[in-house]
Amino acid sequence: MGVIRISGPRALRVLEGISASNREMQPRVAQLSSWLDEAGDLLDQGLSLYFPGPNSYTGEDVVELQGHGGPVLLRALLDRVFQLGCRAAEPGEFTRRAVENGKIDLSQAEAVAACIDAATVRAGKQAQRQLQGAFGQYIDELMHTLTSLVAHVEASLDFPEEEIPALFFDQLASRMQNEVIQPVDNLLATAQLGERLFDGATVAIVGAPNVGKSSLLNMLSGRDRAIVSDIPGTTRDVLEIDFEVHGIPVRLVDTAGLRQSDDVIEQEGVRRAHQAAHQADVTIFMADASRSDTWTPSVHADVSLMNKIDLEHGDIPEHFLSLCAKTGQGLELLRDRLASQLGDINLADEGLLVTRERHRVILLDANNHLKAGLLSLGDEDKLELTAMEWRRAWALLGSILGIGDVEHILDHVFSEFCIGK
Repeated sequence: MGVIRISGPRALRVLEGISASNREMQPRVAQLSSWLDEAGDLLDQGLSLYFPGPNSYTGEDVVELQGHGGPVLLRALLDRVFQLGCRAAEPGEFTRRAVENGKIDLSQAEAVAACIDAATVRAGKQAQRQLQGAFGQYIDELMHTLTSLVAHVEASLDFPEEEIPALFFDQLASRMQNEVIQPVDNLLATAQLGERLFDGATVAIVGAPNVGKSSLLNMLSGRDRAIVSDIPGTTRDVLEIDFEVHGIPVRLVDTAGLRQSDDVIEQEGVRRAHQAAHQADVTIFMADASRSDTWTPSVHADVSLMNKIDLEHGDIPEHFLSLCAKTGQGLELLRDRLASQLGDINLADEGLLVTRERHRVILLDANNHLKAGLLSLGDEDKLELTAMEWRRAWALLGSILGIGDVEHILDHVFSEFCIGK
């Protein structure tokens, strides 16, 4: 099926211009239709739907043409629609119109893109939560509280002749700390996990040759992507594969064994292995339990993993996780450790997460203004500074929702959308 969606005050007139039937369209009722070209010849048949504004996705009149979906027929139907005065939508334009017409706030619009981009079910559920308005409502409640606190400060400025008790400022400070600053701090604490749910993370496996790095990559990914051999130095280049850990998208990187070599190609592989370890979000150092010469890492490691524990070995240092890549023993413990290193939290406690860099940067900036205003609150000569800092924080929080003069923000956000959304 191919769908053409038209939004705007002339949407219904366009539908009437291409339809063979003169029947009046009933709102939100699918109607079997024949669509004609300029000469009156049949282009295609399908379902027509009409959503009158403001009860539509964009808040405007919206028409949908659901045709057979063949590219030739769909292109001809699209050309006919253009002949009747329509134009192609800009990236994200339908959702942008929904924001501008008050159907959703900007954070919900960004959640639309997040729903499309979600690579795991967990990410999709978080995006749906935000699409339903939970994140926007949370920000709106913070802004409402902040409005009340600013009003108290400005009232004090309006009546400078009145003596203001110290208790008044103590109460304001307590409310600001507990009802605004702490909730923002709590949100910011979720940003690492939230952004990684959508942007993913990179995990590099490093270690000496033939310790089982490629076997681990195959086991974690569930596919035989890496060549496994008893011959040291089989892996010469960086091999990458995508999988997920506790719903977090992960790019797993298998690297060449770290050792001295006269082989120019292997030397380049070792150089790339060091580079991959340096750039990764998490680095796994892997060693062979039966070979103590492989136990000392030559790079920084977030997780130390001892493989081949089924073979005879000496006393293994306590900081190593134990694994048998042949049987999978210890694999789940490794998954849990990786998730912890990636900032994972208990699903039952997940709640709302900051999932976009734009939101994190704004919240950090707003929090700095909130705390700066709090510092000057106790000095009556600096109350105007407090009010200014808190008003700035309010404006920043509002930009998350698309409140205020945010045209440049809208341009940036919707430039990342796909056509048709």
